[in-house]
Amino acid sequence: MSALLPEVEFITFDKRATWHELRKVRRLLAQRRFDLLLHLQLSFRASLLSTLIRAPVKLGFDRARARELQWLFTNTRIAARPREHVLDSLLGFARACGVEPGPPQWRIACSPAAQDYAHSVIPDRRATLLISPCSSHSARNWPAERYAALAQYAAQSHAMRVVLVGGPGPLEAQMGAAIESAAGVPILNQIGKDTLPLLLALIERATVLLTPDSGPAHMATMVATPVIGLYAATNPARSGPYASLGTCVDRHDAASRRFLGKPAAEVPWTTKIEEPGVMELIEVDDVKRMLDQVLKERIVR
Repeated sequence: MSALLPEVEFITFDKRATWHELRKVRRLLAQRRFDLLLHLQLSFRASLLSTLIRAPVKLGFDRARARELQWLFTNTRIAARPREHVLDSLLGFARACGVEPGPPQWRIACSPAAQDYAHSVIPDRRATLLISPCSSHSARNWPAERYAALAQYAAQSHAMRVVLVGGPGPLEAQMGAAIESAAGVPILNQIGKDTLPLLLALIERATVLLTPDSGPAHMATMVATPVIGLYAATNPARSGPYASLGTCVDRHDAASRRFLGKPAAEVPWTTKIEEPGVMELIEVDDVKRMLDQVLKERIVR
């Protein structure tokens, strides 16, 4: 990411080796002082890391949202605002610094190498459905056979190219193979074959991205590619793709009623419903209709 944001210095932290990494960062920051710390991450590990950063102002979330004891590690807080999107809550940090933010904009230019990669996968302007089928939490993933049915519909009803993308892990590889096997139409499987900068360029070149609650959903927002988000385990109003909330297939309320016995409006805003079968509340026909809508809007524009 440093190549995409050359004006930003990145100090990386591998959370899989917390204590070793804390010692490393302590050495790197021992002689440095900062005017302000924006404590944007709600995890106790991040709060431990914040103790190594010397700054007179440590700005964190309001008391209600400062989970995992974050409030103990900050001395200033943003204004309280209940039930807002995560991105809107982060904009609260700008307001606390005296900056009234306008609509979010991302000005990230993909490198020539990344653009070349994207052109090699999507060489022409034929409509392309990009499927990133896996979240970091398997309970948020749609079944492979439903992805396959949607891929078949996209290829046969809309003559779309279908491309699979994802990380190099075994879960992603297994999911990709299962989708390919069941789809019955040509699919280009790029799972495990790219890096994040390459993926960003590929998303930018695609017509639409289909994905559950995942990082690529937000990457698509950065490059103005519409997203069909699959949400039942989590609430898209809180963490969905910011520019594509209207094209998310949202079954979070149905999930709350089935698994928790009450509507989503009556459960805590951060509630996740990662129960077996929760994503099966999203039917293939729901996603077909959303794909039809996205493609129709594309033609109109």
